[in-house]
Amino acid sequence: MAAKMEANPRGIPQSPFVERVEDYVSDAEPAEVVLRKFQETISKYKFMEVNMMQRRKVLEEKIPEIEKTIAMVDFLVEKQESNEPVYTDYELNDTLYAKAKVEASGTVYLWLGANVMLEYTFEEAKDLLTSKRDTAKTSLKNTLEDLEFLRDQITTMEVNTARVYNWDVKQRRLAREKAAK
Repeated sequence: MAAKMEANPRGIPQSPFVERVEDYVSDAEPAEVVLRKFQETISKYKFMEVNMMQRRKVLEEKIPEIEKTIAMVDFLVEKQESNEPVYTDYELNDTLYAKAKVEASGTVYLWLGANVMLEYTFEEAKDLLTSKRDTAKTSLKNTLEDLEFLRDQITTMEVNTARVYNWDVKQRRLAREKAAK
């Protein structure tokens, strides 16, 4: 294969297209070895594809959750400005809920994960959540681009594999015909 490989912006290598099989197959590297390398490369691309699909799923779940949290912060700001208390039901355990009257305090607690919760002012919370949402959207866009790129690379490598295999079959047939003469 080529010594210098191109890559996409996030470092996924671009697969070469085999125009001339003779450039890839030689006595030192017979067709079987080349086919094995191509299959290994396809496996690597498919592994990356599975990871990207999992990442996409996580991001597609995370973005609406962040947007709901931003909407809740906006709701609390609105209630604080009108000096209205918020009445809500909250979960005590799986089947037990309690009613609560929440007075506007100007702060909100955000769950950051890993058993960490921090108190933020409404403005700080909205800024943080907006930043997280924008980052997640950018990451989702990049992941979708990477998935498309990976599908193209897998297709290219499958075509390469077919070309080398067909070339090898043809060479073996020619060798058999030559030996029969």
